[in-house]
Order: sequence, then C-alpha cells, then structure tokens
Amino acid sequence: MRLHVDQRHEKVLELVRERGSLRVADLAAELGVSAVTLRRDVEALAAQGRVHRLHGAVVWPGDDAAVEAERPGRLDGAVIGMIVPTTKIIFADIVRGAREAVAAQGGRLLLGVSGYVDAEDSVQAGHLVSGGAQGLLVAPSWFGGVPEDGQEKWLRDHAVPTVLVERSAPPGNPAAALDRVGTDRAHGAAVAVGHFAALGHSRITAVLQEGPHAVQITAGFEAAVRALGLKADPGAPTVREHGDYEASVDYLVEAVKKRGLTAALVHSDEDAIVLLPRLQARGIRVPDDLALIAYDDGVAALADVPLTTVAPPTHAVGELAAQLLLQRLAERRGGRRPGPRQHIELLPELRVRASCGGTPTDEPA
Repeated sequence: MRLHVDQRHEKVLELVRERGSLRVADLAAELGVSAVTLRRDVEALAAQGRVHRLHGAVVWPGDDAAVEAERPGRLDGAVIGMIVPTTKIIFADIVRGAREAVAAQGGRLLLGVSGYVDAEDSVQAGHLVSGGAQGLLVAPSWFGGVPEDGQEKWLRDHAVPTVLVERSAPPGNPAAALDRVGTDRAHGAAVAVGHFAALGHSRITAVLQEGPHAVQITAGFEAAVRALGLKADPGAPTVREHGDYEASVDYLVEAVKKRGLTAALVHSDEDAIVLLPRLQARGIRVPDDLALIAYDDGVAALADVPLTTVAPPTHAVGELAAQLLLQRLAERRGGRRPGPRQHIELLPELRVRASCGGTPTDEPA
C-alpha cells in the first residue's frame, strides 16, 4: 500500500530520528519508493528545518557528529603530485591554479617536470608517490596529445587517483577511463575563424606547431572553414619545421602577394611574435596586408603590434583538475562510492587586439 506524502514524511522523520542518519538510497528502498521521490521528500523536510540533507544522506538536526562526518571539509595534510612537461607559458598558469586550489583545502602540491621526455613521466610519478603524493595531476609528454604504443601503461602502476590535464585518450584506451580536464582547442580555433569571417576575410590559413594540440586546433580550423564557406590556403608548413621560421615566412609572403591570403591563425603567440618582424621586413604589414590571430595568450599583448589571441582558460584548468582530484581523495577518505568519472573541456576566449584589424577590446569576444 502506497503511503500518502504526509504519511511518508512522518515515516522519514521517524526513521531518521531513530537512527540519526540514513543514506537517501537506503531510505528510499526501505519505504518502497524511488530515489527521486525520496529526494523530493527530504528536500521538503530540509526546507522546513526538520532534517539535514548532506551528500546523499539525510541527518537528524541534533546529530552534530553525523553532520560533521558527512560535511565535505578541508583535506588538511593532503599531498598532491603534479607532472607537467614544462613550467613555461600556459603550464605556469595551470600549475598556479592547481597549487591555489590544493592550498585552499589545506593540502600541498609537489611538482615534477618531464621536459617533454616520455620516459621521464613515469620516473617523476614514482618519485612523487614514494614521497607521499596521494594523487596525481598529469600532463604526460604525449607528442600528439594522446598515448601511442602503450605510452599510458605507467599510469596504471600507481594505485592513486589520477587526473589528466590538457591531455586525452581515445575510446578503448585504458587512459580514457581516467578523469581529465582540458581546453576545447578545436572550439578556440573555430572562434578565430569566425572572427576572421566577420571581418570580411575569405582566404585564410593556419600556421601551427607540431605537438599535443595540433590535431585539435587543425580540426576546429578546418571545420569552421567548411561551415563558413571560406577558402583555406593550402601548403602551410609547420612552424619551425626546418629548425627556423624562414619556411613559414616564405609561405606567408608568397600567399599574400600571389594568392590573395589575408588572414592567418598562428600557434603559438610566441611563434607569432617571432614571425611578426620577419613579415614586416619582407613588406607584409600587419594587419593591413595580413591579419593575425595567435593562440595561447601568454605574451601576445607584448608584441609591437599587440596580437589578438585565442586564450585558453589555463588557471581554471589547473584549479578544476585539482578540485576534481581532491574530490576523489575525499571519497576515499570517507569510504564513499566514487562518483562518475568526468571528462571536462573548458572553452577558450578570443581577446581582440590590433593584429587582426577591427576594434581592439582586449576583452573576451
């Protein structure tokens, strides 16, 4: 026989009063109702101040010990290890965001640097875990941004929670089951292409680095070009492909003078700063002859022609990755069942400056 809502509320109060605290799922099963129904009952009772609802549990108001046990407190003394390929440009801010998030919970961040040497990742991880790290934030030295030929195997050697940072793994790869936080770089490239289109550019190109983010940026660039009906100038060489920048400069100068190229996306902003005076020396004015948008926004505003950039939310990436890892540690400490694994992608912003023409705002666009 189904209980009326008022009768159900009284039964909830009776059981919680007797036992001090109960899991919502257990209480729903005992009363023979769905978890959704029981959560609504608990929310209604909590709004009246008759029970406390905390993290999947319902607690009698006078049971202070149960409330404290369920409350998500600081993780004082937690030690988090973080492995990054470098501490320059974007990773400096990612590390800063992670460090601040860990410190806010009373923990400590230990840093390891791989120098983009694949074998060094596992060495740094072993050192950090043996030194007391209870969880790992890792940006592995995967050249293409994803593991190849078993590069992920070392991640399974350490029985601590791990969150990938600015890296991913394809479906079916064991590392795909890990939590991860990163930037949707394809979206950022598409935003840049959209800005070019809005300024009237129809023939554009992308001059990119080889490395972990090239595939995503290329995919976003090409998809946006197709969607907006633009023309992508073919044959752009990889930045520094031949040990210097001259191949990229030669390509851009010829494309502007002979094929009507008017805009280029350059990854990264450091590379755009190197290219800028070389283009000017060859008679290519920025933005009059060639509009530039750079990618990363570490130093773009400091160029002699301040660079419009796609700016990844680096601080937020580090902060959210650390918070997610701290959540996993809290689940372990509290003996709680882990929540669903998460793949979080944050959207970059376009910061408009002088290098692409239009009206500089230096604000997200």
